[in-house]
Parts: sequence; C-alpha cells; structure tokens
Amino acid sequence: MRRTLAPLCTVSLVLLITLAAGLFLRAQGPAPGSSALSIPQAQLLQPEELVRILKVTEKEKPTLLQVGSRVMFSQVHIPGSEFAGPGSTQSGIQSLEDTVSALPKNRRIILYCGCCPWDHCPNVGPAYKRLHELGFTNVKVLYLAHNFGDDWVSKGYPAVKGK
Repeated sequence: MRRTLAPLCTVSLVLLITLAAGLFLRAQGPAPGSSALSIPQAQLLQPEELVRILKVTEKEKPTLLQVGSRVMFSQVHIPGSEFAGPGSTQSGIQSLEDTVSALPKNRRIILYCGCCPWDHCPNVGPAYKRLHELGFTNVKVLYLAHNFGDDWVSKGYPAVKGK
C-alpha cells in the first residue's frame, strides 16, 4: 500500500508547489515587460503635449483609448476618447483587441489610464505591450505621474465629466 501512495503523494506535492509558485508570481505584479515602467521613454507623452495635439485641427486626430476601469471612464475622461477595457485583465485586453481590430497598423494611438501613480499602474503596460504584439507601430502612452485627477483634471485640461 505504501508503494502505491508514494507516487501519488509526490505528484500531489509537485502540484501544490507549482500552484503556490504561480500564486506567488501573480502576487508579484505584472509579467516582466508589461509594467508601466517598461514602456520606452520615447513613447511617453506629457499631458501638455497631448493638449497641444488635441488642439491642432488635423485631418486625422489620434485614436485615444482609456485602458483603466469603466467606473473611472464614466466619472471623467478625455473628450473623444473611448473606453477600451482595463489592460490588467484578460477581458480588458480582449476588449482592446476588438476596439483596434479595424484600425490600420500605422494608426496613431494614444493610451491612458491614470488610476494610480505611474509606477503602480497595472493597465497601461499590458495594453501597450499587446498593441505592439498585434503589430501597431505608432502607439504612445500619456504619462500621468500621480493619477488622472491630479495630472489632468485638476490642471484644467479638457475633460468630459460623467453624470
């Protein structure tokens, strides 16, 4: 009887260790290369730069995508932006993919979130990474050091407030 239980106990122990390691890694934050800090400096837009871009009457304005929470978007967002789903969730990434599916790969896209301080944002990094994996070549991210309220709304930049 002991001989038949030994392999079962070994398999159970290996499965338990694997599960614990997975939970530990998930608790450590986003996968390498998908945090906001992994976005190249050259791909970041300062709020003042985006305000200038939005004021210019171009033939083709950039596609603005909010990749934070639906609640945040409903409360206040940049005029002309679309809610694309939270970049930190699989369903949010799927929503982002659906939103950009008909766009040309060279389309100018600007992502933003602002849910929390930049170095803790769980959304912009994965969204930026996924767009690049899909072949989009003209993606920028609005750099909001503290959050959307402090770095955009309180500075009087254009915002559409919810009801």
